[in-house]
Amino acid sequence: MNDQPTFRFAPSPNGALHLGHAYSAILNFELAQATGGRFLVRVEDIDTARCTPLLEAAMFEDLAWLDLEWEPPVLRQSKRFGLYQEMLDILQDQGLIYPSFLSRGEIKQHVKAQPSWPRDPDGAPLYPGLERDWSEAERATAMKSGKPYAWRLNMKQALALHPIAGAEAWGDVVLGRKETPTSYHLSVVVDDAAQGVTHVVRGRDLEASTSIHLLLQKLLGLPSPHYKHHRLILDDQGERLSKSVKSTAIKALRDDGASVADIHHLIGWNDSEVEAYL
Repeated sequence: MNDQPTFRFAPSPNGALHLGHAYSAILNFELAQATGGRFLVRVEDIDTARCTPLLEAAMFEDLAWLDLEWEPPVLRQSKRFGLYQEMLDILQDQGLIYPSFLSRGEIKQHVKAQPSWPRDPDGAPLYPGLERDWSEAERATAMKSGKPYAWRLNMKQALALHPIAGAEAWGDVVLGRKETPTSYHLSVVVDDAAQGVTHVVRGRDLEASTSIHLLLQKLLGLPSPHYKHHRLILDDQGERLSKSVKSTAIKALRDDGASVADIHHLIGWNDSEVEAYL
């Protein structure tokens, strides 16, 4: 692992950055400053339909306005599909992933008659895994049919190799799709390793998924950063902020005359918070 502390802020340019993003970016920047480390910005734009150059430009404008400085170059996930495919190939060669063909609607129909069907930490029903034991010939025939499919991790086999507490709760997670050879879970661990990230400090909404990332790092022979999860910035109803709510967007607040100090006040920033994550 890289000896120099390395922190990152990795947003998706599929909407305007909001106060929650501001808190996470400022916290990671200040952690890098306090440790004499590096602060990186990564563009997580594997969703090439929703992530646009215009939104990306607005994102960087917001970050610069917040007086944040990051180390170039900026890594863009949309430019790294070839590498993610190589990682999928490694897992496929180990017999740890399989193509799955049920749509979300079909999954719902499959589990509808079973109210006790297990759900993952985000509330989605676990994948039934109907294709898990198909032969290679059956898989090849289905893949050639033209039907959309996703590559899923065979969680039972993966955990037999590397038992990671909490990962079983997610079931056979998606690691890639027919048209996009990656997912958030796969690309985030590959890129953290490639960038030498030593400390991942992100929101508590991602805490449960850390078990998946630790498992994938074991399977792919990648280093594991130190993980910590910070508080979330909530709206007046106590809900997590959304990119669709313009009132909390950094750009909207800037246009209304807010200063950087105002943003710090709105997120409840306190310099002493940095010490909690060192």
